[in-house]
Amino acid sequence: MIPLPEAQSFVLERCPARSPIDLPFEETAGLVLAADVVASELVPPFDNTAVDGYAVIAADVAAANDEPVDLQVVGEVAAGTATDRVLARGEAIRIMTGAPIPAGADAVVMVEDSEMVGDDVVRLSSSVKPGDAVRPAGDDVRPGEVVLPAGTFITPPVLGVLAMVNALTVSVYPKVRAAVLSTGDELVDDGRPLAPGEIRESNRRMLAVALRDAGCEVIDLGTVRDDEVELERVLRSAAADYDVVVSSGGVSMGDSDVVKAVVGRIADMSWLLVVIKAAKPFSFGLLDGTPVFGLPGNPVSSFVSFEMFTRPALKQMMGSPRLARPSVVGIVDVALERRPDGKTHLLRVQAEFADDGRCHVVPVRAQGSHQLAATSSATAIAVVPDGDGVPVGGEVAVLLLLS
Repeated sequence: MIPLPEAQSFVLERCPARSPIDLPFEETAGLVLAADVVASELVPPFDNTAVDGYAVIAADVAAANDEPVDLQVVGEVAAGTATDRVLARGEAIRIMTGAPIPAGADAVVMVEDSEMVGDDVVRLSSSVKPGDAVRPAGDDVRPGEVVLPAGTFITPPVLGVLAMVNALTVSVYPKVRAAVLSTGDELVDDGRPLAPGEIRESNRRMLAVALRDAGCEVIDLGTVRDDEVELERVLRSAAADYDVVVSSGGVSMGDSDVVKAVVGRIADMSWLLVVIKAAKPFSFGLLDGTPVFGLPGNPVSSFVSFEMFTRPALKQMMGSPRLARPSVVGIVDVALERRPDGKTHLLRVQAEFADDGRCHVVPVRAQGSHQLAATSSATAIAVVPDGDGVPVGGEVAVLLLLS
């Protein structure tokens, strides 16, 4: 058996980032930048006002806090327009948020501090200093500046920045196209009544959602029966057409030899026993260069194995700088009980940030590798080292699942 970090490294070393592609920026949400985005323009492109009000020469209203000042209104500038009027002493120009600052003006008095006292005379009751309410050209971004470094995850605000700096086409890591399947004669996925020995298929559906959550494009290949010829056909086709193959079932020591016989014959496959609980059995290899993840058939083990091995590898393939789930130190509110067995226990827990600002955890009601209903309420995985567990009030490393 091998330690968890060693098993994770083994997988990651064989799942390099995919080759970048160029895409229109509108199509890049959820992807990761593969190259720096460098600004070619000033943002904002001109001095503009941060408020609605009156563009003025600050010296004209220096004493307005003590005694209001009347100025002649000689024009108006709305956003999207400009004026060639050069402001002179004793004058003001009505201006709307985002509009260019007129030549000659050096500050803006907010409209709330103004009152019209004639058709073209405004009374200003607040003094301003040069630069007040003025957003200088290049205040946000200047030409040559790296506005978004490679490795940036493209969120809605990031996509807005791409539009703002006119980065019409950007280099990104593409989504992984992941084929998912389950194996086993006992699986039923068409809703019919169960015959003796049969169970409902759930892993493939669960893993398909997990793959989408990780950012993949998912292709569901269904359930493959324990037939070597059919399984080989499906696996070879999937490896040729997609970037990764994720299967569930047939990796435990006592499982049917069908999956092991086929995958062992056609792929460079490793069957790993990792010193963790749940998800001790795990298989991984390459089929014609395509990563193949063999996850356990027990649903909780399949879920945990995906989180520990498959998800980080997929994130690396898609260029993410952060492979693991966010990790915090949790305070144990209900004892995390276990016995020494030489393994790291990955307990499913409910994690919540309390009024004290700290993350508090309690275990879900059942921890069996078959008890998916209990695991469905988990919001985190507590990493409990070998020993007697963690008592109430103790600290434990927690991987947050809802991120």
